[in-house]
Amino acid sequence: KCAEDTKGQTCYICTQALHWKTKEGLVRGCSCRGTAGFAHVSCLAEQARILVAEAVANNKDSQWHRWHKCSLCKQQYHGVVACALGWACWKMYLGRPETDIARGAAMGQLGNGLLFGEYFQDALSVQEAEFAMKRRLGYSEQNVLITVGNLAVTYKALGRLEDALRLRRDVYSANLRLYGEEREGTLIEAKNYANSLLALQRFEEVKPLLRKTVPVARRVLGDNDENTLRMRQYYALALSWDPDATLDDLREAVATLEDAERIARRVLGGAHPTVKHLEDALRNSQAALVAREARRA
Repeated sequence: KCAEDTKGQTCYICTQALHWKTKEGLVRGCSCRGTAGFAHVSCLAEQARILVAEAVANNKDSQWHRWHKCSLCKQQYHGVVACALGWACWKMYLGRPETDIARGAAMGQLGNGLLFGEYFQDALSVQEAEFAMKRRLGYSEQNVLITVGNLAVTYKALGRLEDALRLRRDVYSANLRLYGEEREGTLIEAKNYANSLLALQRFEEVKPLLRKTVPVARRVLGDNDENTLRMRQYYALALSWDPDATLDDLREAVATLEDAERIARRVLGGAHPTVKHLEDALRNSQAALVAREARRA
């Protein structure tokens, strides 16, 4: 699926077009542009394995993000590349004891990869197994909450919106209690909770939540952060989708989306899913605004 985008390029890790051992082609599923970011999945996996092992051996900060975030553009992998890396991660650590922390993290990586690849039922099976394992082995509340949050994403993808909302509410409340409102994880869960509310068209709950949390996200995470951009998108959608939206609401929605889309395109690149979602939201909000102004005229 990456063949067309990777023609004539070489892997930035091994500098070859075809992998010397597997003969696999190249992929790119992050926010790199131009001639940057092309690699073999095998090279990305080996790089992640080495860096994670070195960090553990030297008691340094975890390098686990190498399994899901590009080392060049610092953005998350998405789509089929995230799915492939999820499988690569699981294969790398599945032989370890069930109590090994890397094996548990690899199961989470596989579940998320399947989700990004849109294998929703498979993702659900993995995440339910991961949740049961962590409860059985007595993982920390923080670690279990991560799995519950991932389960909520999959429930939403499968159309189980009420189940997703219930989990999202619980995870957001727990993060507020444990870490306060200014921690990155709490802000991400606020974004996810807002998304679940939006899916159920509970606009009067979404808007006050995001009016409170978006300014915190912009201060703590920054305007360029993908989570901040998503939160601004959800707020604009809550404004424009509301049947009781005023003309001022629609104008605010369009202005918010115009700014967020411009930032996202610069930071993430035009091919990124978040940019495409913002483009669609902006187009629909502009159409709603034009229609409302025409009726008023």
